[in-house]
Amino acid sequence: MRVVGVIDIGKTNAKVAAVDLDRFEEIAVRKTANAVRTDGPYPHFDIEHLWAFVLESLAALNAEHALEAISITTHGATAVVLDAAGDLALPVLDYEYAGPDSLAAEYDAARPPFSETGSARLPMGLNVGAQLFWQQKTFPDDFARVASILTYAQYWTYRLTGVLCNELTSLGCHTDLWNPRAGTFSSLVERQGWRPLFAPVLKASDIAGALRPELCAATGIAAETPVYCGIHDSNASLLPHLLTRASPFTVVSTGTWVVMLAVGAEPKPLDEHRDTLINVNALGDPVPSARFMGGRAFQLLLGEGVVPATPDVEAAVAKAGHMLLPSIPEGSGPFPASKAIWTTDEKALSPAERFAVVSFHLALMTATCLDLIGARGEVVVEGPFAVNTAYLRMLAAATGRPIFADPHNVTGTSLGAACLVSGSRVRTGVQPVAGEVPGSFVTYARAWREMALEHADKEKRP
Repeated sequence: MRVVGVIDIGKTNAKVAAVDLDRFEEIAVRKTANAVRTDGPYPHFDIEHLWAFVLESLAALNAEHALEAISITTHGATAVVLDAAGDLALPVLDYEYAGPDSLAAEYDAARPPFSETGSARLPMGLNVGAQLFWQQKTFPDDFARVASILTYAQYWTYRLTGVLCNELTSLGCHTDLWNPRAGTFSSLVERQGWRPLFAPVLKASDIAGALRPELCAATGIAAETPVYCGIHDSNASLLPHLLTRASPFTVVSTGTWVVMLAVGAEPKPLDEHRDTLINVNALGDPVPSARFMGGRAFQLLLGEGVVPATPDVEAAVAKAGHMLLPSIPEGSGPFPASKAIWTTDEKALSPAERFAVVSFHLALMTATCLDLIGARGEVVVEGPFAVNTAYLRMLAAATGRPIFADPHNVTGTSLGAACLVSGSRVRTGVQPVAGEVPGSFVTYARAWREMALEHADKEKRP
């Protein structure tokens, strides 16, 4: 087997890539925006737009490179409820919709403790259990028609194969639905009567089934092409390193969310109020993790037409002590209750200076998260931040640990999903971040941490 088609649906963008398993690299990619629709009962993902894009992309890529398998990776915090005919019983909720917060008190009384699930209580629909609870209470007639509950990647597996299944990394992603230490569904699932609705749980690397004959005809892909079960996107970023790197190490998966997964972490209590949690990796093992919405912050603060900072600009910003303190957006991450403040006049900053300040902020948020989960050893940065030298150099200064990144591959999720396919020659192109870390960066990092904690303490005071 040589070429696999990877369906990679992120919160902001979706893509379909052809990955050469021998070279272990993408050889062709198609992309689209992942739009949220506001019609219907609540904001929801435009599933049919994505489906049309997937089929069109698979056909186009197959015409150039014969696809011999299909693998899937998607963002988490999303479940799909189907009726007995296999159609949507309710639209697929956008997890940034605040509707579930209207039942927060009732849900808090029903959800399992952090000690059972390793799943922190998050706002909006970021806990899948909160989504399902809200849908069941708010739309009882529609929910009564639910015959199957699927995690998001496995919904696309179902569309491709007709096989209903769920998967460990998606169930173990701050859902409140899974007990990672026991390796079974949580008490919430049993109490709410949802257990019979969940399709069988497979491993990410299991073959769920073959591509449906009518889809083979529509795309030109060969009959009986295997479709792999699929994987949560942050765990997809982790997988190549899990298969090739000695513990301990941490992978920082960057995108809309920055997710840190610490393999071989120092045992320490996790703080559920600072967005630390337990994820489940593709091998089924619990992994201490933390997260914040770093990619969304980068987008909100810098927008389009970004002007990267040169080393001279980085050095000048560090020396001047221009800072952005947590947190944007609010509601998640290591400082969930803190409102972002600038320590300088942000309007007086040049675009490159602003880029440096924002990048430093994101690096120091990352370093804070690494401390919270007891991360040890090398740090590997995947995704768009892997080419942001200001971020990488400040992360090195703040952690004092070796930082690795692959400047030629900022799509770790797609390659990670390709790792699920048997016969792939898994390897990583990461290399150490070059250059001495200036002393001014270390001083800046220390000052930022002190000011961030002081700011957070002030925010807590009445």
